[in-house]
Amino acid sequence: MDAFSSKFLPPFSLFTTKPRLSPPVNQNPSTIYISKTRSRLIHNQEKPIRRIRSSLAAAILNTFGDIINKFIDPPVLRPSVDPRLILADNFAPVDELPLSECELIFGHLPKCLNGVYIRNGPNPQFIPRGPYHHFDGDGMLHAIRISNGRATLCSRYVKTYKFSVEREIGGPVVPNFFSDFYGLFGSVSRATLVILRILAGQFNPMNGIGLANTSLALISGGLYALCESDLPYAVKISPVDGDVVTVGRHDFGGKLLMNMTAHPKIDPETKEAFAFRYSLIRPILTYFRFDRDGNKQPDVPIFSVKSHSWFHDFAITKKYAIFVDIQIGFNPLEVIFGSGSPIGVDPKKVSRVGIIPRYATNEAEMRWFEVPGLNSLHAANAWEEEGGETVVMVVTNIITTEHMPGRMDLTFNRVDKVTIDMRNDLVCIQPLSERNLELIVINPNYTAKKIRYVYASIGDPLPKITGLVKLDISISETDCKDCTVASRMFGPGCYGGECFFVANEPDNPIADEDDGYLITYVHNENTGESNFLVMDARSPFLEVVANVRLPQRVPYGFHGLFLRENEIKNM
Repeated sequence: MDAFSSKFLPPFSLFTTKPRLSPPVNQNPSTIYISKTRSRLIHNQEKPIRRIRSSLAAAILNTFGDIINKFIDPPVLRPSVDPRLILADNFAPVDELPLSECELIFGHLPKCLNGVYIRNGPNPQFIPRGPYHHFDGDGMLHAIRISNGRATLCSRYVKTYKFSVEREIGGPVVPNFFSDFYGLFGSVSRATLVILRILAGQFNPMNGIGLANTSLALISGGLYALCESDLPYAVKISPVDGDVVTVGRHDFGGKLLMNMTAHPKIDPETKEAFAFRYSLIRPILTYFRFDRDGNKQPDVPIFSVKSHSWFHDFAITKKYAIFVDIQIGFNPLEVIFGSGSPIGVDPKKVSRVGIIPRYATNEAEMRWFEVPGLNSLHAANAWEEEGGETVVMVVTNIITTEHMPGRMDLTFNRVDKVTIDMRNDLVCIQPLSERNLELIVINPNYTAKKIRYVYASIGDPLPKITGLVKLDISISETDCKDCTVASRMFGPGCYGGECFFVANEPDNPIADEDDGYLITYVHNENTGESNFLVMDARSPFLEVVANVRLPQRVPYGFHGLFLRENEIKNM
């Protein structure tokens, strides 16, 4: 245990027995589940695709792919995308798991956890033939259903168009953006292969090539699996047995024609959803929202964004939507003349924060503020002060941008409070912790309102998560350099991911902000066992109140969501 965490309770011993892994489970992945929805769904098999009928044609395409991967651009030359290294340990994929009993091995499951916790993440259904990045991989949802102290787990793929096409063909054919296009010769070769596969009828990019592997959102009662390169995929918790089923690709009544962020913001009071998309063509950034009934409102194109920044997340207040135009972005010229990666850092660019009225119909009132040194991929929350003249947001800030996105193990992310004084055009950045932190979350009931507490995952190094911290933002008002008030380390060889805050009394308007529990999946690489952990958010040590042994390993992933029983019934 390091010096920083020595003042906190020693790590909780999570695992005491040998792993019990379930056997592989076979399920028909082409099953399409139909449910009643308010908007049009684009089902996975809406547009039949022409399959390769000639085994010779398929063999030629696969041979061309093998030549690229073995001789032209072998992934073994780039450790950051070598699947033998990336898919090691608990990053390795698992089979689907039908609803299976879990074992409570410590403590009790609080009543407020009656519902389901679902976490999204990459889980390639086929071992990659070529390069592979941590951001690649078919989306798999790991859902633990809790009811009156009993827990069950299921792990299901999101049956995307890409997933269904590749399952039918029997191998990977759809390109991976983060890893396939690197360097001039590798990019040209793989682009040629993609074109040939399209012409041969193996897949149709117009049906979407997204992975749905990043996050989940509950928009107007509908549950969606998201990634920022495609439309959302509607999913549903079966009211019969609690299993997770894919409904289909969703375009909100034909009004969402292109991709959408994986981080929409839901106002818990108005029930509206706010979102955006970014593109490689102008307008690079487009802002939009959904009313409380799920009706998408008109797009607001932001033409004042000139460069291809990586807009991954944003924040909202009661009056505004806030975007961070960072130095990290997409530059195809880097493939030819630079590092070889389509994603790079522009050291000459000065980061900016853009603030637009959240009900804007155009960008006329958008204001930009230069903020040197701010490179944020995730925003915890934002709110207004001084009568709306000041906006405060809490974000993660990538300090070592030169290592993104290829060497996440070398990146250092800091949690910062950013204060924008719009009256005087002043911006202040204040660090809230000295640790390497990512995947920051809050009590979701406080979205768009002033908060006191933030919960963050410790990357030591990233992408593995060794523990959690609780930050008290109010301490920053005394110029303290570290606002950490609680910490929980998972223990030697144990790693987790993003946590989610579940309020103890979600319908109590006067409940304390931190009155609730932090939940997450944790894996022990020494035993191969995965567990579901429940921690008391009010405890100075994030005390473990429940530890549930899972029937199958849960790989490391990205973002999750908790649904209460009434939200499941009303889907």
